[in-house]
Amino acid sequence: MKHTYKITGMTCNNCKASVEKNLGELEYVTNVSVNLEKGEAEVTMKQHIETETLKKALPEKYTLSEKQERNVFSSSTMATETVEEKSKLQQLKPLLLIIFYIAVASILLHYKNWSWSAFMLDFMGLFYIVFSFFKMLDLKGFPESFRMYDPLAKRVPVYGKIYPFIETALGLMFLLRFEVNIALIITLVVLGITTFGVTKTLLDKKSIKCACLGTALDLPMTEATFIENAIMIIMATLMLIF
Repeated sequence: MKHTYKITGMTCNNCKASVEKNLGELEYVTNVSVNLEKGEAEVTMKQHIETETLKKALPEKYTLSEKQERNVFSSSTMATETVEEKSKLQQLKPLLLIIFYIAVASILLHYKNWSWSAFMLDFMGLFYIVFSFFKMLDLKGFPESFRMYDPLAKRVPVYGKIYPFIETALGLMFLLRFEVNIALIITLVVLGITTFGVTKTLLDKKSIKCACLGTALDLPMTEATFIENAIMIIMATLMLIF
């Protein structure tokens, strides 16, 4: 018999191998096939194994749950979707808080002598510095997670490795007001590429992890990732035009 389970917490091929190994070692399990992009594991077993047993077989960083079949006439399905939506918002809480604090800090720096251009430069500078910090926490794991949706990182692996340093450099350029126009152009190119990949991932409805805050936090790829990139792209465009 075969059962499909949702697995969260996987960011790279090492994670895929770890899940397959741990589940494959369970008694009665004959085969485990993990789809990293969908975040799913298909488990073939000789006899039924409780979901709780499968959960305990995995390291704490992974969560396993039974894949729910959708039925538009089922009220239980609607309840499940509501719970999943709350869970998604809970997962996005760190990202939303960080953006909120960056915005507040940028406002406080200029509230006595308000300037939209200065506010946007400091917002973009702090954005890059904070987000690159989280990526720096796992320079080995970040590229694997990033290449799941960034088109350039997929084709040129070294790009994913240097991306955190690119963000740090851009953050310093904005905060120090050093070659701002060059930094704005690089921002449009870099985030334009990433946003294209994010948009494609969302349209394909793939269930993968967002690497915007590295691998330190388990953030799902959602419309919030698209919005954060869009804000930066709009700001960069306005700064170049005006």
